[in-house]
Amino acid sequence: MSHYFIGLPQWHHDHWKRGPLGGQGSELTRYSRHFNSVEGNMTFYGLPSEKAVTKWYRETPDSFRFCFKFRQEISHRSALQSEHPLIQEQLQRLQVLGNKLGLLCLQLPASYGPYGLKELDLFLGGLPDGYGYSVEVRHPEFFAKGGAESELHAILRAHQVNRVMFDTRALFANPATDAATLDAFKKKPQVPLHRIATGRYPQVRFISPMNRALAEPYLDQWVEGVVRWIDQGKLPYLFFHTPDNREAPELAARFVEKLELAMPTVVGFKSWNEPGVQTGLFRD
Repeated sequence: MSHYFIGLPQWHHDHWKRGPLGGQGSELTRYSRHFNSVEGNMTFYGLPSEKAVTKWYRETPDSFRFCFKFRQEISHRSALQSEHPLIQEQLQRLQVLGNKLGLLCLQLPASYGPYGLKELDLFLGGLPDGYGYSVEVRHPEFFAKGGAESELHAILRAHQVNRVMFDTRALFANPATDAATLDAFKKKPQVPLHRIATGRYPQVRFISPMNRALAEPYLDQWVEGVVRWIDQGKLPYLFFHTPDNREAPELAARFVEKLELAMPTVVGFKSWNEPGVQTGLFRD
């Protein structure tokens, strides 16, 4: 049994073929030998085919969890409606994954502010039971420690929905001029970090600078928080990014190295340096 789920924002990257995630089998099979979860951003733009979902199920172990976003037509292009036909369509398409379906994330745009909290409350209350859900907000009022944020947390706790924590502090604290970092500055939210678990499955999205060494103190902070959550009986989902994701696997592995020093019996990530597991180093 895993004490936490850990993964990356994707399971394939051309650079990874020459490193620890290379070798035999499909890209997803190789990825799932080490990581037990992944962010599925593709569902934000459209639904995968039934054939693809069935293939994903066959290529992963029972302990693996896929975390998918709700379609942008649900979160960005209309008023939130729990009866939206695309919700049922998405759940039906993914149901073949069974217990491998982890959190379903509602990523709201930065324009979605406190005025929409009643709508969000109704939406979450109308979602089908039997699934895990998370919500990512980006409006400044939800980070101001005022009434709007308190009301948001009360709603999430009432529905046992997890607030997504997107930690971009290390990225924005270390400006760089490479193309990948400049693109990340445009796309990633620069918002304060509030560490809070509103449900049983806290979800963290962490992005480091290109120089991963600059993220070390921020990783140490997350080790403390994750240990506390695990001690409380929670099951965190942790996803690690870099601006171009070339070294995202190494970033995640570095976090686990720190976590296992603090909590030696913790189970989740399977290192490529363990006996019997393919080893290697990333090369340019």
